Amino acid sequence: MNDLTWSALQVVLSLDMSYSIAEAARRSGLSIDTLRYYERIKLLDPPARDSAGRRAYSDNDLRWLEFLTKLRTTGMPIRMMREYASLRHHGNASVGRRKAILLEQRRSVAARIAELQSCMDVLDYKINNYECLSRGMAPQGEIQEVSA
Repeated sequence: MNDLTWSALQVVLSLDMSYSIAEAARRSGLSIDTLRYYERIKLLDPPARDSAGRRAYSDNDLRWLEFLTKLRTTGMPIRMMREYASLRHHGNASVGRRKAILLEQRRSVAARIAELQSCMDVLDYKINNYECLSRGMAPQGEIQEVSA
């Protein structure tokens, strides 16, 4: 095992990797501008800087960005994301409010899923209807459509 002792290897393995802003953007799927924007509006803590003063993102930063991306995908407003980001710095004292924010967003997502499922049901019905019509059969219990 080369010149590394076990304890030195453990230290090396426990260190976070460091990523340039371009690499962090690539890994997170966000643009460089978005990373800077998230930092500016305090969604993302300012990353460490390398010896040349360039941003050096950690694995923890990338995990946080992944979580932020999930929140955005759920449609969470930026102001709620900012509140959540701020609260996480208060540790266990803010657990109740952070949980409440996520529960509120979960309810919103569940409602949106139900709405989309209803839309999917309509699409499935129409597709089935058109399949029947294209085979020259009237759908059971349905009137043949001419327009929609």
